[in-house]
Amino acid sequence: MQTVFIVLLSIFTIMETFAQNVSTDRQPYAAGKFYPADKEALTKSLSVLFENCKKSPDNWNVRAIISPHAGYQFSGKTAAAAFSAIPKNAVYKNIFIIGSSHVMYFDGASVYNCGDYITPLGKVPVNKDIANKLILNNKVFNFPINAHIQEHSIENQLPFLQYYFKVVPSIVPVIIGTDDEHTVKKIAEALRPWFTPENLFIISSDFSHYPDYKDAVENDKITAMSILSGKPDTFLSTLSKNDSKQIPGLVTSMCGWTSGLALLYLSEGNSNLEFKLIDYTNSGDSPDGGKDRVVGYNAIALIEKKQNDMTSKVTENSFAFTKEEKKQLFEIARNSIHSRLFDEKSFVIDEKSIPENLKKPLGAFVTLKINGALRGCIGRFISSEPLYKVVQESALSSAFEDPRFSQLSKSEYKNTDIEITVIGPLKKINNIKEIVLGKHGIYIKKDNRAGTMLPQVAIENGWTVEEFLGFTSRDKAGLGWDGWKDAEIFIYEGVVLEDTDNK
Repeated sequence: MQTVFIVLLSIFTIMETFAQNVSTDRQPYAAGKFYPADKEALTKSLSVLFENCKKSPDNWNVRAIISPHAGYQFSGKTAAAAFSAIPKNAVYKNIFIIGSSHVMYFDGASVYNCGDYITPLGKVPVNKDIANKLILNNKVFNFPINAHIQEHSIENQLPFLQYYFKVVPSIVPVIIGTDDEHTVKKIAEALRPWFTPENLFIISSDFSHYPDYKDAVENDKITAMSILSGKPDTFLSTLSKNDSKQIPGLVTSMCGWTSGLALLYLSEGNSNLEFKLIDYTNSGDSPDGGKDRVVGYNAIALIEKKQNDMTSKVTENSFAFTKEEKKQLFEIARNSIHSRLFDEKSFVIDEKSIPENLKKPLGAFVTLKINGALRGCIGRFISSEPLYKVVQESALSSAFEDPRFSQLSKSEYKNTDIEITVIGPLKKINNIKEIVLGKHGIYIKKDNRAGTMLPQVAIENGWTVEEFLGFTSRDKAGLGWDGWKDAEIFIYEGVVLEDTDNK
C-alpha cells in the first residue's frame, strides 16, 4: 500500500509540473513580503526611492545592470540607483532578467514560457518566443517553470521596471539553478545571440550575507572590484579568497554569483564594454536593520564606451610576430595536441619563456589540415585571455572537439599541418564595398543565427565578395544564399601564420 501511495504521489508531482506548463500568468509571490502589496503604497514607495537614490550620468549606453532584490526598505534605494543609470529615453526590445534560485537546485536554467508576470502594478509581458527558443535549442534550459513560482529575485525587479519605463518592454525571466561554473558558461553561450545593444540584461543579486557591518563593507567592495575587472576568472578567484578568510557570519559573498558570472562570460573580451560601480549600501544602513548581521547591496552598470574614450585598441603592431614568437605558438599548439593524444595529459607551458607580445588578449583560430583537406578549425573572435592560451585551447578543440570530425587519431597526427590565424577586432559595416578579399574575414549575424569565414578562405576558393558573403550566409549562418542582405555584417582582419618547422 505504501508503494502504491509513493507511485501515486510521484505521478501527481509529475502532473503538477506539467500542468504548470499550460498555465497562464505567474502570480505575485513577493508582494506583501518584500514590497507593498497595495498598488498605491507601492507606487509611493518607488517614488521616494527614485527621488532619493544616487544618480548617474544621463548619457550612458547601458547594456546591463546588477540590482539587489531584498526587501525594499533595505535595498530599494540601491536598486533604484541601478535603474537610474539607464537613460530615461532608452528603448530596449527585450529585458532579460537573470536570478539565481533561492528555493531549489537544478542542473541548468529555467525560463518562464507559459504566461506573463503579474505584480500589483499590472502585467509584465514575457517574450514567449525567445523563451521557447531557449528551451528547444538548449538542453541547459530544459528545466520546469515551477522554479519561478516562489522565487523572489525576478519579481522584485519588476515594479522598478514598471515605474521607471513608460512602456515596459517584454521580459525574458531566467532562473539559474546550478552552481557549476561550466554549466553557467553554457547558459551564457545560449543567451549570447540576444546580448546585443537592443536588449537590456538585469542581474538580480544581493552581495555578502550576514557578516557584521564593517566586514560587509570591506568584503562587498572587494567583490564589486572583481566584477569591475570584467574577468570571470578574477571574479571566481575573489569569491574563493573571500571564503578562505573565514569571515565571521559570512555564508556567501554574492547570493546570485552564478547570474553575475553569466554576465561576465557574456561581456568577456569586449573592450568596448565597461563596468561602473554606481552605489553601495547594506541592510545596516536602514533604520530597520541592525549592524551585527547584514546583507550587502551593490548597484553596478555595464555600459558601452564612447568610441573616443576607448583606450585599448588593437594596432598594427599587434599583428607583427618575430620568427621566434611564431615558432613558440606552433610549439604550443603541436605539443598540446601531442601530449593529449599520446601521453593523455596536459602540456604545461613555461609562462616565464613567453614574450609579452604573445600575452596580449587577442582572438585566434587554429586550423588543422591533412593533405590540404580541412581536419578541424575552432577558435575565438575575442578573448580576455593571452594569445598563447587561446592558441593552446583552440588547438585542442580543433583536434578533439570539432563536431564536424571525429577526434584526431595518432596515425593522422604525423600528417597534420597546423595553421594559426590571429584575429583583430570586429567592425560593423553598412557597405560590402568595404570588404577586401584576403584581408578581411566576415561575420554575419541575424537574430540568433550567425556564422563566419576567415580571411584566407575567399582567396583559397577564388570567390568574389558576393560569393564570400553567400557561402558564409548559407553554409555558416544558415540564413540562405541571400540572407546576408538583411543581416548585420562585420569584418575583421587577421594574420595567418603557417608552420614552417612542423613535425
